Amino acid sequence: MNWTLEVVVVPVSDVDRAKEFYAGRVGFAVDHDTDLGDVGRVVQLTPPGSGCSIVLGRGVVPEMPPGSLRGLQLVVPDLEKARAELVERGVEVSDIQVVGRNPRPMPHPLDNVGFVFFRDPDGNKWSVQQISARG
Repeated sequence: MNWTLEVVVVPVSDVDRAKEFYAGRVGFAVDHDTDLGDVGRVVQLTPPGSGCSIVLGRGVVPEMPPGSLRGLQLVVPDLEKARAELVERGVEVSDIQVVGRNPRPMPHPLDNVGFVFFRDPDGNKWSVQQISARG
């Protein structure tokens, strides 16, 4: 049995502001933006190359306090390039941090242990990890 994670709901206070952040700044693709009238609205976005999307919305997604999501993690093959891209797009992102000791520092010393961190406008926390073998 294969189990795939397809969607993570991200709690936000303003769907339009969050959509602009994730699509316009972080670079996620907008899969759909569906207005369900009085029922609500759902916006689905996917990081480039990912099989898992995020969903923003009102009325039809679980109620969670905006900004309460922690531990979302993206993986990239080149952390320095990814960080530079986020900075260029206006995302406030941490400096590169090494977390732990790399058990296999080849082919790149940041593999597995290199991270940067950012928050969306509501305070939902993301990390970005380097694993060059995923590139």
